Amino acid sequence: MQCIGIDGRFASGVGGLGTFTRGIVRALLQRSDPWNITLFVNSRSNEWLSDFSNSPRLSIVLAPFPHYSLSEQCRFPSIIKASGCDLFFSPHFIAPLFCPVPTIVTVHDLILHHYPNEAGLLRRLAYRFLFASSLRAATAIVTVSESTKRDLLKRHPDSERKLTVSYPGIDEGLVRATENDISRVRQHYHLEKPFLLYVGNCKEHKNVPMLIEAFKQASLPNTDLVLVCGGKECESLVLPEGVRKISEVRGEEFSAFYSAALALVTASLDEGFGLPMVEAMACGTPVLATTCGSIPEICGEHALLVEPITQALSAGIQRIATDPIFRSASALQAASQWVRKYDWNASAATLAALFSKHLSTCPTSAPPLHSPSI
Repeated sequence: MQCIGIDGRFASGVGGLGTFTRGIVRALLQRSDPWNITLFVNSRSNEWLSDFSNSPRLSIVLAPFPHYSLSEQCRFPSIIKASGCDLFFSPHFIAPLFCPVPTIVTVHDLILHHYPNEAGLLRRLAYRFLFASSLRAATAIVTVSESTKRDLLKRHPDSERKLTVSYPGIDEGLVRATENDISRVRQHYHLEKPFLLYVGNCKEHKNVPMLIEAFKQASLPNTDLVLVCGGKECESLVLPEGVRKISEVRGEEFSAFYSAALALVTASLDEGFGLPMVEAMACGTPVLATTCGSIPEICGEHALLVEPITQALSAGIQRIATDPIFRSASALQAASQWVRKYDWNASAATLAALFSKHLSTCPTSAPPLHSPSI
């Protein structure tokens, strides 16, 4: 039986890459495809791995190499080879440049090309070299939206024949929370006033300072802006009256958090997909976002979209907070139904078809199910 190797080192993270990796691995293991899966992880003690402890098709191999590191490039290929896998899938764009088997990589966005944050010149050059090299070496490339595909083709038009679009999914548990759950979250986090919600990091492209300024100019004295965010960029934010920051929210609380909010708001200048927006819609929460990146594609007609300028954002905040049309049952139901097309099973089906296509060109091998690890 042939074997797919999957880089699971991002899966323990709390960001979008972690969510994507966990979601796609779970969905692939629920299928009955004619291959085994070897999951490469940075630690065997990761809590999420307990979900798969009894899977007969899965082997777990330790690969404790930091991403973008020299050890990843030099030592990871030998681990992949020893595992006996026939094809290697990375849920990120990075894969070992000298991988011993064909690779399929995932491009979520090209944001670091446009917004390098505080990265110095050397780091930016290294990132672009690895990005371009990974694309050239890859047998196939997955993008998470048509927008990302277009952006990629502008810079790497020679990659077109390799591209497949596969939208991420949203967890089935993300639905409108009960009033009791909403009340518990409000009490636990002291959310006494109606509030607008932002979920994400505070990197350059997220444009959070403009969001704060637009909220300030909207003059909503009985409404707060709550930022659920983390990272060093968030620590430097100046928070005026009515704006507060919450650094950590447990995963099981997000349905109630979204459901409690008047709306989810963002001033993002670019998105490859935009998971918080579709999660909010799944929970019956209106969304205010910008016309940038993949947002119009992902949200369709089910969000209030404005230009990423302070005046437009401020006017949008006033509308989304006060106009009852955005909270009508028909509007919220239509948005909730729209985002249900972002399904992990559909994502896994697309990837499985891609795996099958490229496995057909690989010689059949019979790797041991429990591959050696370091």
